[in-house]
Amino acid sequence: MHRWAFVSHYHFTVKFKFSRFRHSRTIHQGNQTTISEFFLLGLTVGSEQQQIIFMLFLSMYLVTMVENLLTILAIISDTHLHSPMYFFLANLSFIDICFTTTTVPKMLADIQSQSPTISFAGCLTQMYFFMLLVNLDNFLLAAMAYDRYVAICHPLHYAALLNPKRCALLVVTPWVISNLVSVLHLSLLIHLTFCDQRAIPHFFCDLEPILRLACSDTQINNLFILGIGGTVIFIPFIFILLSYTLIGSTVLRVPSTKRKWKTFSTCGSHLSTVSLFYGSIVGVYFLPSSAYSAEREKVAAIMYTIVTPMMNPFIYSLRNKDMKRALRRMLSRKSFFWSW
Repeated sequence: MHRWAFVSHYHFTVKFKFSRFRHSRTIHQGNQTTISEFFLLGLTVGSEQQQIIFMLFLSMYLVTMVENLLTILAIISDTHLHSPMYFFLANLSFIDICFTTTTVPKMLADIQSQSPTISFAGCLTQMYFFMLLVNLDNFLLAAMAYDRYVAICHPLHYAALLNPKRCALLVVTPWVISNLVSVLHLSLLIHLTFCDQRAIPHFFCDLEPILRLACSDTQINNLFILGIGGTVIFIPFIFILLSYTLIGSTVLRVPSTKRKWKTFSTCGSHLSTVSLFYGSIVGVYFLPSSAYSAEREKVAAIMYTIVTPMMNPFIYSLRNKDMKRALRRMLSRKSFFWSW
């Protein structure tokens, strides 16, 4: 009984805040509504759980920042790690730092705020960087799968197939494609008109919840998500699966049982992270409208915006012996420096 009383009070409070927000922030020009701000409903938790959720996500954010930053510094400081595999790892860590910073600090501020709003310009900016970085993450996972495929299936041609020029191309090209996709999404979005409803049932400005607030026809936007967005997501995903399938078939022909187990263990952990990342994205963007659930979408978003960037360094870097050695050397040098 107490729980339901609290939930009713919580929804009444949100409704009251939103009504006040909508009254003060909606500007009408004729029959068209000019957007000033959106209201982020965030995570549906009670006031007793707010501080627990805040501390949990703050801790996850700090862990993500520290481990990814350590990965980058270790790779830069150790010349033994100046190879294509670690070049891609350093780029992935940089992208994950930016990716989580796009959404988590704002979410943490909103948990503590009495009026979790975001301006229209701020919403577009957040969406741009979010789409840019999630696509970059996607392409980098494919580049890393290709690196492992070449290293295991064509080791004698590794240096030729992944020379510095090609590695740079595998990083720069995704930046160009991801920028174009993000700009095209936003250019379609800014031409939409919105109803009086301003409440976004999410903890950040994501494309799908924003489109659901539009009064004008969003068919072109949805087709663009399925067409261009699907291509950008599923081609790298298929490439990743193909790469690991070929790796598996190559390893099965190796007589050493120990080497087989080591390779399958590494590839299995990589595929678990990839499956979590892509499964969450598919659950958010590519399910039919009839299957839409705001709460499920928020859980899926947490998986690929917070959990996956935190897991990536453990899966790809911190289990690696060379990486552990580089971190120990770097931290020992830092300790020696501070002892002086």
